Amino acid sequence: MEKPYVLGLDMGGTNSVLGVVDARGQVLARTSIKTQQFTDINEYVDALYTEAVKIVDPLGGFDAFRGLGAGVPNGNYYTGNIEFAPNLPWKGVVPFAELMSKKFGIPCKITNDANAAAQGEMIYGAAKGMKDFIMITLGTGVGSGIVIDGKVVYGNDGFAGELGHVCIDRSENARLCGCGGKGHLEAYASATGVARTAKEIISTTTKPTVLRQLDIDSITSYDVFKAAEAGDEVAKEIFDFTGKCLGEAFANFVVFSAPEAIIMFGGLTKAGHWLMDPIVKSLNDNVMRLWKNKVKVLFSELKEADAAVLGASSLAWEA
Repeated sequence: MEKPYVLGLDMGGTNSVLGVVDARGQVLARTSIKTQQFTDINEYVDALYTEAVKIVDPLGGFDAFRGLGAGVPNGNYYTGNIEFAPNLPWKGVVPFAELMSKKFGIPCKITNDANAAAQGEMIYGAAKGMKDFIMITLGTGVGSGIVIDGKVVYGNDGFAGELGHVCIDRSENARLCGCGGKGHLEAYASATGVARTAKEIISTTTKPTVLRQLDIDSITSYDVFKAAEAGDEVAKEIFDFTGKCLGEAFANFVVFSAPEAIIMFGGLTKAGHWLMDPIVKSLNDNVMRLWKNKVKVLFSELKEADAAVLGASSLAWEA
């Protein structure tokens, strides 16, 4: 291959990780900078370039690189812009792909993190060989990437696939989502949502639980997982509720695009079968007969440490 490498950038609100990836999907080297350190986008790009040179030069410099792919908050695949990202230091519309391409001297493509994860899963992970699947990222929020006929769906404006913001609770007491809406899946099925469920259940049940020994305002989804592993019935109840919410939502997603699989990635998937079992049951209890016991529900096969960089870098092979 004339240009055997690509760069993948995972831009987070706190850290930005840049990695070198080869055609086999191996992350050969990585470096990082603090995203919030730079109030000027040009200074951020300059700092990223300085770090990139350290990992690119040993491989022959940028001439050996086909392109750069970036997973960024509110990244628009069509325009290459970051648009009104609330958790980044740069406000408004930022022509990020253009700035990066000019500085690095190679083509740059961007998308949001969940779409990048879907791309990576299709090329390197559990969705290899699949043309129709849905990627669900379960972390602080709930993100999604929809793949139909082998292509990520971006929609008319570049922002399609916000399945974490479908409404699953229209009651008066529905939870407030971080986006400002009420009753969204993200408010129930993210790691943050699990912590909120734990707080609600512990406050309303008299059942014994080790979770009651913790500061109720500081309980995490990992605390709930550890309790479930130890046999705690309340912890199991929390995951049953979370899985039921996800399974019901997945049943609606299936009706929309008839995917071969729904693949989950993110910190919450560490809950394993405590989360998977109620999801699969709820999905098949609620989906149309056409798809009952037909759609696979899988965990990502990408290494967590590499996944974000791999997913982003996959865009660069199209450059």
